[in-house]
Formats: sequence, C-alpha cells, structure tokens
Amino acid sequence: MLKSLSAKIGSVLILYGAWGIFAISFLDSSFVPLPLVNDLAVIMMASRRPAWWPFYALAATLGSLSGTYLLYAITRGGGRFIWRKTTPESISRARQWVKRNDFAAILVASLLPPPAPMKAFILTAGLLRVNAVRFGLALLVGRGLRFGAEAWLGARYGLRAQDYVRHNLAWASLALAVTVLAIALIRAWWIRRGVGQSGQSLPDSGGRAK
Repeated sequence: MLKSLSAKIGSVLILYGAWGIFAISFLDSSFVPLPLVNDLAVIMMASRRPAWWPFYALAATLGSLSGTYLLYAITRGGGRFIWRKTTPESISRARQWVKRNDFAAILVASLLPPPAPMKAFILTAGLLRVNAVRFGLALLVGRGLRFGAEAWLGARYGLRAQDYVRHNLAWASLALAVTVLAIALIRAWWIRRGVGQSGQSLPDSGGRAK
C-alpha cells in the first residue's frame, strides 16, 4: 500500500520536471517517506535530457536539504512529537555517532539508501543542537555526491541506470560511506596526534622542553 502510494505521488510530481524532483526529495526527507522514488526520478529525468543532469542533481539535493532542515529546526525548537516516527534503538545509535563526530555522522547517513535510519540522525542533530552550518554542509556534500552520481549515470546510460541503482545502490553507497568514515577517522586521529605532540614539546618553567 505504502509503496504503491509512493509510486503514485512520484509519478505525478515527476511531471513537473526539476520542481517535481525538488518536491519529491523534500517530502522524502521530511514527513512523507518516498524511498528510492527521488533516486529513480533523478535518473529518469537525466536520461531524457542528458545535458541537464547537473540541474536535476542540484534540484534533488536542495529539496532533500530543505526537508531535513525542516525536521532539524522543529526538533531543535522542541518538537519531540516527531520522535514517535523513530525507534529508540535507532535514536540511541545515532546519538552515539553524532556525539563522536557530528559532521561525519550526518555525511555518512546522507549517503546511505533506505532502510538506513537517516531521520534518526536528523532528529538527533536537532536535539543535540548541532551547528546548523556544519549540519547543512554535511548534508550538501552527502546528498550532492549521491544525486550527482545518479544523475550522471542517467545521462550516460539512460534508463538502464535505474536497474543498476536498484540492485547496487546499497553496496555503492555503503562503500562510499565507509571511505568517507575512514577518512574522517584518520583525520581525527591525525589531529589528536598533532595536539599530543605539540603538548609534549612545550617548554617547562625553566625553559627546557618537556
């Protein structure tokens, strides 16, 4: 029932081109889940007008960004009623990740396809009052990479890319997310290592290095 309704909503909105893609991504990232509908819509539109693929990727990215910011703002302002849409387990896991590295956690979550608990990370970021600019940048990079890749595939390979995405989106997104997470962890380790070394080299009160 839900899948059928999502398909119907997507089939109507896609008639409006880039604006329809924006609306689909906005709804999916806010209150009306449309799993994979925005991904397939981006590919379809890019396959019809290959030269416009960056524009369709941008529309999907901005729509998703707007929807997530809406949830983030409501939760940050005290809208706890939205928490009923998520499970305690997903919120607990998201909270641990966001507390460790909010930028990397949001970035990785924005790359992963359903059933990854993206909304749990958004709500957690709002509750923890994550910096709004850093929150938006993480989403912009993650969603931009995802929709940009899909739009390019649509422009390059046509509707055949839809079958590829259906069967490989999870693996491709997971590989990209793991790569991003590894880079973030290496960067955090390098920064801590640099801070530790600089602390060890500070001179003591007698002018000698510690």
